[in-house]
Amino acid sequence: MINLASLIFSLVMGLLMSSSITFATTFARIGLVENFYASWFDAWSVAYPVAIICILIYRPFATKVTVLIIEKLKDSK
Repeated sequence: MINLASLIFSLVMGLLMSSSITFATTFARIGLVENFYASWFDAWSVAYPVAIICILIYRPFATKVTVLIIEKLKDSK
């Protein structure tokens, strides 16, 4: 079950990630043209829901992998 904190985190992180990535890729692809913001919004409106779903699905796995990596790094010292 998804708790409220995880959902809010996913919404905020998804907004920040999808906005940044779609802005950068749209700019790299078409430059600062007249319809830049419309093109960026088109890309972002697809990316935002995908980012939220990915964060909700992958966050537990990423957390476990992070813990394992930190443990390995501590053990190697």
